Amino acid sequence: MTDFTIHTKDNAPENSKQLLDKAEKAVGFIPNLFGVMAASPQLLEAYLTLDNLAKNLSLNSTEVTVVWQTINSTNQCHYCIPAHTAIAKQMKVSDRVNDAVINDKSLEDNKLEALRSFTKAIIQKQGKVDEVGVDKFLSAGYTQKQILEVVMLVGQKTLSNYTNYFAQTPIDAQFK
Repeated sequence: MTDFTIHTKDNAPENSKQLLDKAEKAVGFIPNLFGVMAASPQLLEAYLTLDNLAKNLSLNSTEVTVVWQTINSTNQCHYCIPAHTAIAKQMKVSDRVNDAVINDKSLEDNKLEALRSFTKAIIQKQGKVDEVGVDKFLSAGYTQKQILEVVMLVGQKTLSNYTNYFAQTPIDAQFK
């Protein structure tokens, strides 16, 4: 694989410097993923925008974590699984829920399991979830709006999962 540069505020393209500064203020450091994404200011801005939007969904923090970690584990993202495990702890998401999702185990909570299964189906079927799958998700208590929120989160994590695959992004010490 090609070696990808992990940019800092000192060596990043000009249009990425402000984005990295903003990310550092929000997170407390510049994650290696952001440093890699900084090579494309548009990619970094898109990811950070989607990340910010993810904080204001109708899905709660546990549900967002279920979606994120289902995507990360299905795509086998070496970086995002530990990163989102650390984020899940900060969001006070149960370790039991997080661990089950990353190990592809059914969740005890039927509604969360419907979310996990629906998210996995979106990825595996490239968005072409059949009517039965959609009805099962809606019958669990989710809404059409939440279908679209899951789609947005799949887009967000696809950006990071694929970037990490190509760059073989080293896992930050903060996520170990």
